[in-house]
Amino acid sequence: MKEYQILVDSASDLKNDYLTDDQIAFKVIPLTINVNDKEYVDNDDLDCQVMLEDMHSSKKNSSACPAPESFLQEFDNAKYTFIVTITSKLSGCYNSACVAKNSYKNPENIFVIDSKQCSGTEILLVEKLVQLIKGGLSFEKIQEEIIKYRDGRSLYFILQKFDNLVNNGRMSRIAGLIASTLVIRPICIAHEGEIKMAKKIIGLKNCFTKLVQMIKEKAKDFSKDKIIITHCFAENEANIIKEDLEKNCNFKEIQIMPMRGLCSYYALEKGLIICH
Repeated sequence: MKEYQILVDSASDLKNDYLTDDQIAFKVIPLTINVNDKEYVDNDDLDCQVMLEDMHSSKKNSSACPAPESFLQEFDNAKYTFIVTITSKLSGCYNSACVAKNSYKNPENIFVIDSKQCSGTEILLVEKLVQLIKGGLSFEKIQEEIIKYRDGRSLYFILQKFDNLVNNGRMSRIAGLIASTLVIRPICIAHEGEIKMAKKIIGLKNCFTKLVQMIKEKAKDFSKDKIIITHCFAENEANIIKEDLEKNCNFKEIQIMPMRGLCSYYALEKGLIICH
């Protein structure tokens, strides 16, 4: 048994080989995407392109959070467990993890973190947890520090399709209608765990430029910070944003990663999520 483990849901866009450590156990707990009568498990083997193609030809689809047992069965692998989940305002994953915690024999050794966001923010939280654990802090002190860190994160997203966000009640139909026009490209943010439209920009190129301006306005110095861009089959667009960030912001690291199933399901093709 290891001293610590980190569990994270698949809305993090991570795979199980992301963290291999002698001291810290790590596992990604998958959500599922249901298309007609077929269930796609958001695990390391999921082919997102096949899932999206199937979904586009379907009139009935939805996503589902993991059952409490998916978390509960992992708890005996370590003395202390941290769980990082997608925002509780958009998914039942956080509540499911809390049910698992309260069902465990030592609930005081489990700490569930509502990321209030998803994707790259969850990755940043995982990496911060590793840093805090390696720093020798107590379980209680790590809890305090990770919440402070969580509350300082920012998430932006630029999508070209909003169908599933609207159809599944994650975004209002009025905002979705505005977002679906060919001219207006909205920049959306995560605010208190919910999706908010921050800016409405004419043209995709202008949208990318405004996004970088918004990030630049957050702070003068990013030299200690990492920013993560996740994309749904939009690597070229992600690189355009990365190049602009490199010119205008001194981030310590800019990482580009493909989305996994759950984020691809909501962001759809050409979707981008930017977290720092």
